[in-house]
Amino acid sequence: MADKKIIAVLGATGAQGGGLVRAIMGDKTSGFTARALTRDINSDKAKDLAKLGAQVVAADVDDPASLARAFAGAYGAFCVTFFWAHMSPEKELAEATAMAKATKQAGLQHVIWSTLEDTRKWVPLSDNRMPTLMGKYKVPHFDAKGGADQIFFTQGAPTTCLLTSFYWDNFIHFGMGPKKGPDGKMAVTFPMGDKKLPGIAAEDIGKCAVGLFKKGREYEGKTVGIAGEHLTGSQMAAAFAKALGRPVAYNAVTPEAYRSFGFPGADDLGNMFQFKRDFNDAFCGARDLAFSRSLNPALQTFEQWLTANKSRIPIE
Repeated sequence: MADKKIIAVLGATGAQGGGLVRAIMGDKTSGFTARALTRDINSDKAKDLAKLGAQVVAADVDDPASLARAFAGAYGAFCVTFFWAHMSPEKELAEATAMAKATKQAGLQHVIWSTLEDTRKWVPLSDNRMPTLMGKYKVPHFDAKGGADQIFFTQGAPTTCLLTSFYWDNFIHFGMGPKKGPDGKMAVTFPMGDKKLPGIAAEDIGKCAVGLFKKGREYEGKTVGIAGEHLTGSQMAAAFAKALGRPVAYNAVTPEAYRSFGFPGADDLGNMFQFKRDFNDAFCGARDLAFSRSLNPALQTFEQWLTANKSRIPIE
């Protein structure tokens, strides 16, 4: 342990951070060890990480002093925010700024910032093809992250910005799995038309991040993207049908219809899918599959992920 470089992992009990801690502790040849940062070191998830040999440390992104303590003596850090805990882009931007400044003050040598596009670069607020939300965003949970990239580059330690993809785990935890329609038939619903959706197993984000840390300064100051596969709605439905052993269709609704579904964040997600649909070449192009596999040779396909996780997907 003493001769291993410490990677401080924010959000260590979440999907991305937890995946990274497990990936680091499971890779005995990486030269790294994980310092798992969490608000509650006594949670079951935190205790599970401690059992893997990770150092579990209390840290709160709203408390700069705790971040300074958590980063002290580390080689690098993985920084991530969780928009859905509060659904406030301003809070997310403030958290990212605090993280960036703390990485600089701690003198870290390599930071990975988990980010997404600022969609306003493609869809200005004056563009009425999709509604403006909260007064100054098109896709709030993308735009604040993308807006923080430059903060990490200018105010943080040496940083690689990592563009992530749609978690296939959303089919388990976010209620996006196959549902019965009025006709009684199962379907997955996206406003993507015939365009491809880059997706990834959440745990593979962590494994790709380990691959980036292993590259050292090769991607310092750069933005890279990862995905497990780029699939159309029809391809995902066919994979579901094969895994579940029953027909599953693809319900290609309009973004307007998706925004009207009424669940918390439906307008945000409707805009997100519309952005991915309307700028599909750019969005998929930023998430190169060969590059992702070079970072993580064990990268899962959607079919492989479904085989392992189909029993965890709530089916009516």
